[in-house]
Amino acid sequence: MPEQVSAPGREPFGSRLGAAMAARGPLCVGIDPHPALLKSWGLDDDAAGLRRFSLTVLEAVASLAAAVKPQVALYERRGSAGMAVLEEVLASARDESVLTIADAKRGDIGSTMAAYADAWLRDESPLAADSVTLSPYLGFESLRPALDLAAETGRGVFVLALTSNPEGASVQHVGGADSVARRICAAAAAENSRYTGSLGSVGLVVGATVGDALTNLGIDLPAVRGPILAPGLGAQGATPADLRATFGAAYPQVLGTSSRDILRTGPGLRELREAARRTLDGLAGQ
Repeated sequence: MPEQVSAPGREPFGSRLGAAMAARGPLCVGIDPHPALLKSWGLDDDAAGLRRFSLTVLEAVASLAAAVKPQVALYERRGSAGMAVLEEVLASARDESVLTIADAKRGDIGSTMAAYADAWLRDESPLAADSVTLSPYLGFESLRPALDLAAETGRGVFVLALTSNPEGASVQHVGGADSVARRICAAAAAENSRYTGSLGSVGLVVGATVGDALTNLGIDLPAVRGPILAPGLGAQGATPADLRATFGAAYPQVLGTSSRDILRTGPGLRELREAARRTLDGLAGQ
């Protein structure tokens, strides 16, 4: 494994995220411009509606959230105009000093994976985010171009490990004591050995509603020493108490992610901030 090489003057993503979570709390707000949400906000389902929605959410939560997570597919569906909005959202988040997680779930092999890495993790790319979600189901090592470029540029990745959708178990739970999910977690732990500090830059996506799957599969998340992106808080049914019960000793690594539960309170800035604050207070145990 290559030694860690980060961009000059830039801390690794894991260190930056750890500092943001310590300063603001462990909240990630998903920026998910679903057609139904656009309609409920009185916005058209077009690039202008995407822009108004996304920048309003960012303005409302940038000072509260450790990170924001734009859902890439909801911009892609509007073609080049939608992707231009996503570029603006990522740039605006940088200006607001809030970390970004591009929820793209990319995964491929060879030169194609390298191209995905360039798109989301290289400094010169207009789509460069602080981190990106990746799918390891062509083999964890297929992610190598992204893993190495993230280390080089001080960015991070979140690898799908244990998702809460019912179909996920048919792949992720296979192998029992040597399950696919457990091997993904072990591979992430090995990658994080290149990073110093409390958090490495190779995180995992583990659903907030996976229940006792971590225990049943014998997965040791504290040993991964990476951040855990936990979608499913709020509208999908998980509460902050559920996160504490599910993740146990790994809870300090957890970035609780809420989207619809906060977004449906818009379009008012005050209402969005209040919803984000309530969620954050719950995560902090207040």
